[in-house]
Amino acid sequence: MLMMPHPAARTRLGDWPLAVKSILGFWLFYALTVVARAFLGSDPWTVIYNRSFTVGCGIVLTFGIYLAVDFLAPAASLRRKAVIAGAASVIAAAILSGLAIWADRFQDKPQDEIHYVSREGYHVTDLGSQTIIDRPNAEPVVITWPRATELAPYEQFRSLADIMVVWLFFFAAWSAFYIAMVAQSEAHGAERRAADAEAAAQVAQVRALRYQINPHFLFNTLNSLSSLVMTNRTDRAEAMLLALSTFFRTSLSLDPGANVTLAEEIDLQRLYLDIEKARFPDRLHVEIDVPQELEQARLPALLLQPIVENAIKYGVSKSRKAVLIRIEARHLDDHRMVVEVSNRLKNGGKEDHPAATHEGTGLGLANVCQRLDARFGSRSSCRFGPMSGGGYKVSLTMPVETNA
Repeated sequence: MLMMPHPAARTRLGDWPLAVKSILGFWLFYALTVVARAFLGSDPWTVIYNRSFTVGCGIVLTFGIYLAVDFLAPAASLRRKAVIAGAASVIAAAILSGLAIWADRFQDKPQDEIHYVSREGYHVTDLGSQTIIDRPNAEPVVITWPRATELAPYEQFRSLADIMVVWLFFFAAWSAFYIAMVAQSEAHGAERRAADAEAAAQVAQVRALRYQINPHFLFNTLNSLSSLVMTNRTDRAEAMLLALSTFFRTSLSLDPGANVTLAEEIDLQRLYLDIEKARFPDRLHVEIDVPQELEQARLPALLLQPIVENAIKYGVSKSRKAVLIRIEARHLDDHRMVVEVSNRLKNGGKEDHPAATHEGTGLGLANVCQRLDARFGSRSSCRFGPMSGGGYKVSLTMPVETNA
C-alpha cells in the first residue's frame, strides 16, 4: 500500500538554527570578555591566542550537548531533556578541562610584568611563568613555575576539578537557556495547534453539515424510504427513518471542538452506514473491529465522517459488486492506537472497483489530517493510499487518551 508521511512529523535537528545562534552567542560573549580583559595587560595577543583554543573546543563541545539532547530525547519531556543536558554538560566540562591542561604545555605565558612588595619587604616581579624576588644585599631569586602537566597527579586532579567547576556552570547555563527556549517554542506550538484545532473543527462542522443535508444524499435516502413503504416493508422503513433521525440529532448536537470517545464516534458511523445499507442492501457490507480497551480513547468529533462518506461515494456507489467497508482500531506498543477505514471488493479482486475512495478535490482527507495534527501534533500521523490487493485504506495514528 502506498503511504504518505504526515507532514508534521518531527525531524532530527529541526531546531538547529536556534541552537547555532545560542551557542555562537554564548561563546561570542565569553570571547568579548576575554578580549576586554586581555587588553588590560601588556601582552593581549598571547592571552587571545591561548583562549582561542578554549573557545574553539567549547563551541564544539556545546554542539555535542545539543546533539545529545536532540538524539537521545527528541520527543521526551522537558525533565528528561534537562537530565540528559546536565549529564552532557558534566562530560563536556571534564573534556574541556582536560584539554586545557593538555594544551598548557604548548602555550606561551603572557609576558605581563606585575610588580608588588611582599609583607617581608621583598620586591616581587611576576613575568610570564617566572617570579623574580629582589632581596636587599643578595642575589635575586628566580622561580620558574612548572606547567600543569608537570605537577604531581593529585595536583593535576585538583587543577582539573577547579577548571571543570567553572566550565560546568558555563555549559549548564547554555543548557538551561536552550531548554527554556525549547519549552517556549513548544508552548507556542501548543497554542497554535489549539487555534488550528478550533478553526479546523469549525470547518469540519460546516463540511459535516454539508454532508448531512446534501440534497443528493437526502434524495436517495427519501427515495429508499418511499420504496420500502410502497413495498410494505414498513419495519425496514421505520428502522431507516429512526436511524436517519438519530444521525441528524446526534451529529448536529455535537460540539465541533469537543472530543468524543471512539465508541461514540463508531456508533455515529454505524447510524450513517445503516442508512446507506438501505440504499445498497446487496452491495454494502460492513465490518467493525474495535477492542474494548480502546472504546474510551478520545478523538475529535466527526473525525471519521468524511472518510466513511468517501468510502461510500467513491467505493460502493461506483461498483456493481459487493463492497466491504471495514473500520478497525488497534493498540500500538507506544501508548498509541491506529484507526483504519478501508474498502475493497468483498470477494477480492481489482476489476470494476475504483482505485481509491477519494477522487474529489481532496478537502475531506485534508481536513481529517489537519484536525488530527492540530489535536495531537507530531504524536499523530495520517496515511492513506491504495491497497496492494485492491481497494483503499486510510490509517490514522494517535495517542491513546482517555481523559476528557
